[in-house]
Amino acid sequence: MKIRPVTTLFLVALSFSLQLAAQPLVQPAAPARQPPPFWNEIAEFKHKDSLQHPPAGAILFVGSSSFRKWTNVQESFPGYPIINRGFGGSTFEDVIRYAKDIIYPYHPKQVVIYCGDNDLASSDKMTARKVYKRFIKLYDLIRKHLHNVDILYVSIKPSPSREKLMPQMEEANDLIRDFTASRSHASFVDVYHLMLNAQGKPIEDLFVGDKLHMNEKGYKIWQKAIAPYLDK
Repeated sequence: MKIRPVTTLFLVALSFSLQLAAQPLVQPAAPARQPPPFWNEIAEFKHKDSLQHPPAGAILFVGSSSFRKWTNVQESFPGYPIINRGFGGSTFEDVIRYAKDIIYPYHPKQVVIYCGDNDLASSDKMTARKVYKRFIKLYDLIRKHLHNVDILYVSIKPSPSREKLMPQMEEANDLIRDFTASRSHASFVDVYHLMLNAQGKPIEDLFVGDKLHMNEKGYKIWQKAIAPYLDK
């Protein structure tokens, strides 16, 4: 019996369909997971630590770019072993996220924190009390893991580029100051008022061109303010 051409084409198509059905479905590749903010900087810190781990019992500076850009912080405090782990434009949430990487492993004798500036700038819905609560969360984590280590909070600084946030800055500073005053092994250093002129405005010539980050004059004020609070 002769097989008609149409029947042959049908059988070939059916065979091909059956072969396709027998093959496992290929799932599309999952999109690469984005690392959390500032992970590259944290990874670089971890790499440096793997090559030469900082000594225990040092003074740890941790927080946002005002510390990150203080590249000569060790020279600013001769005689004190300093570890600088300021990173990015970090907020309290970022410091909390990476505490297990850049706070606990060092077993410092003192933790110096500068943070809160970027929190307030991150959203119109951010309030001084929310910043305060974030500080408390970080404080409690440090206490849990490092017990009675001394904690020094450097007040949120005023800056020309964030002048509209100054009322919230002052409120957050006051809340954190009152909290540290009621705790042992905790201190607050006020750099905010040291950076204002007679009219209560940020002193312009303490800042670089972006009107946010400090120049050497600004860091000189910080150095003089912070030095009396550092552990010997």
